[in-house]
Amino acid sequence: MATIAYEGTALELASVGTHVVLHPQCVFIQSERMHVGHHVKVSEFTWIHAGIATVIGSFVHLANHASIAGGGLCLLEDFVGLSAGARIVTGSELVHGEGLTNPTIPPAYRAVRRSFVHLARHAFLGTNAVVHPGVTIGEGAVVGSGAVVTRDVAPWTIVAGVPARPIGTRESRTMKALEAHIYADLGVPPLDPTPFLALKREETSLPDAS
Repeated sequence: MATIAYEGTALELASVGTHVVLHPQCVFIQSERMHVGHHVKVSEFTWIHAGIATVIGSFVHLANHASIAGGGLCLLEDFVGLSAGARIVTGSELVHGEGLTNPTIPPAYRAVRRSFVHLARHAFLGTNAVVHPGVTIGEGAVVGSGAVVTRDVAPWTIVAGVPARPIGTRESRTMKALEAHIYADLGVPPLDPTPFLALKREETSLPDAS
């Protein structure tokens, strides 16, 4: 367990690196399940429910009004960017009549899916993009503003629209060269996501109405 000073208190985290900036008026729920790397910035009004675990690599920025919700796993590898209002949803209510919905209902009466969202290195979410549960966004992929992602996105692919569809590709050579330089120049170790990959699973909880 680690702590970081935040708005006059000691915010508990699972782990935290150096050069981490948490701006005022953010919300952190179950922060003790958050792993935060080096050179991370979380801007004002960001909302994070750490769920099973939330892993934020190094050189990651979450812009204002971004959110992580749903109670599952959120894995953000190094160099990931979330633009203003981007939404990551790691779990949700089942809404086809399987149970009662919303968190005012006791768990025994709810039908809930807990899942994951995984953004690989250099993945980028545009303003107000939404990523649904069970999605992996590949290395270097870009999600356009306002897009809704319900399926995996291939590495270095640009997607846009509702639902999100490929519209182009992104060049990787320069970014990968700069990546190597910044790791070496700043002495920051790359995030190894392997320990968290076992948490990439689907779990569904259904009530007994008999």
